[in-house]
Amino acid sequence: MSAGRASEGAGCVTWWGFSPARDLLRTGPVRHDGEANVLLVGSADPRHILKTIAGLQSKQSLHVWLIENSMEAVARQLLLLYLALMPQENMGLNEKTEVFLEVFGNSEIRSQTEETLRHGALQLSLSVTDTLETATHPCLNTTLLKFKERDELTRIFKLWRQPQSSSSSESSASMSMSRAWDYRVRQHLGTRYDFKKGCFDWDLSMKLHDKGCGTINKQQYVQWRERGVAFELREGLYEINNPTLISSRVFSQRGNKVAVRGYWGDIVSSPYLSFGIESDDKSLLKTHNGQHIKTAQDLSLANVQALFQSLSSRRGCPTATQSHSEEPSIQLDHKSVTITDLMHLNGISVTFLPMDSLHKLPEKQTYSQFFNIIYFSAGCVHQLGPMMRQIAAPDAVLVVELAKYILDLNKEQEAGFAEKVVSIAGEAGFEPLHERKSDDVYATFIAQKK
Repeated sequence: MSAGRASEGAGCVTWWGFSPARDLLRTGPVRHDGEANVLLVGSADPRHILKTIAGLQSKQSLHVWLIENSMEAVARQLLLLYLALMPQENMGLNEKTEVFLEVFGNSEIRSQTEETLRHGALQLSLSVTDTLETATHPCLNTTLLKFKERDELTRIFKLWRQPQSSSSSESSASMSMSRAWDYRVRQHLGTRYDFKKGCFDWDLSMKLHDKGCGTINKQQYVQWRERGVAFELREGLYEINNPTLISSRVFSQRGNKVAVRGYWGDIVSSPYLSFGIESDDKSLLKTHNGQHIKTAQDLSLANVQALFQSLSSRRGCPTATQSHSEEPSIQLDHKSVTITDLMHLNGISVTFLPMDSLHKLPEKQTYSQFFNIIYFSAGCVHQLGPMMRQIAAPDAVLVVELAKYILDLNKEQEAGFAEKVVSIAGEAGFEPLHERKSDDVYATFIAQKK
C-alpha cells in the first residue's frame, strides 16, 4: 500500500540525507588513523562531517572533499557549516543548536533565525568573491570551484539576503513557502489529500516505525508533513520562509522550458533521519510501555549539541574559558561575526569541488590513490564507476547509502536497489566488506586486491 504517488515524496532536490550520521572513519575493517582524505558525493548535509570530527583522536587530521548535484546544495552546506563553526562567545551552544536545526529542517523559521541566516549569507558571499586562490577559512574552502559556480553561489546568497515576507503576508514579491509546501502535498497525495492525516499516520506507523524509527513522534511528524516545520524549539512565530529550502525546477509547458521556484525536496521521510533516530547516549533511547520517552526532536537537539561541543574541543585558539555546557556570561553579537572569526579546527579542512569534477579527478595526479573513504548517497550511486578505483587508496573503504528510508519504495524495490549497488560497486572494483554485521542502511565495500 502506498500513501502517495511513487517517487514524488522524496522530491528532486536532496536537502538532507536519507540516513543517520556516521563516523566514516569507523566504517572499515579497522579504524583509520593518522591523516584521512574523505570524498563525499551528494551527502546533502554536514551530518557525516560533524560525526566524523567528533570521533577523531587529538592527533588525527581530516580532509573532506565535497561534490554536490546543485549549487543550492553547496550554498546550504556552506551555511550549515558556517553556523556549526560559530564561536560560543558569539552564540551560545543552545541557541546555535536551535538555529542550526531550524535552518536545517524547517520550511519556515523565526525572525531571529532569519537575521542570523541573512548575515551568514552576506559573509559567505563576501568569502566566495574575495578568496579566489587562498581560502579564508579551511572548513569553507571554495577556491576550487569554477568561476561560474562562484557567481551562482553569489546569486543564491543574494536571494537569501532579501527580506522574506511571512506566510500570512499577501506580498506577491515573495513566494509563500506554506503554499509551495501544500502544493507538493496535494500533488503527492492526489485524491487522498482529503484524508491526508490518515496517510501521514500510515507512513509513520507502518513504514518509519516499522523500520525502527520509533523516536519519531506522531504529533511532530504530522506537523512536519502538513507544513514542513520539523523543529519547534522555542516560543515564537515560525512564519518566515526558509530561503535555503527554495530552489528552481524546470518544467515543460507547451514545448517551452519553464523554471518554477518552489519547495522540491523531501515531504515524506523527514529531516529527523539525520540526527533524530540514533544516539550514542543510550539514555535517550529508553522506552516506557513500548513508547520512546524522548522524541526525534529531543534526540536531534541533544545529538547536534554534542557534535558542536566536540568541535569546540578541537578549536585552535579558544578564547572562552567557560565549560562547553554553559552559555557565555557576556555574549557578543553574532551578527558581527566574519568568516575569519569562525572557529578554526585543528587538523580539519573541508573543500568544495566543482559539480562535474567526479569523472575528472582520475585525470589529475594529485588524486591518484588519494581517498581513504569514498561516500555516495543513494541519489548519486549511478555516478559510481571504474574511475573511482583510480582515486581510491589501496586500503580505501566505499560507503553507499541505501534506500531503506526512501518511503516511496516498497520492500522489493528497496532490496533491488541494494542488489544494484553491489553490482555497480563490483564493476567499479570494490567488493563487499563481509566482516561487518548486516546493515540495511549503508552498504560498505573495500577495494578489490589487484
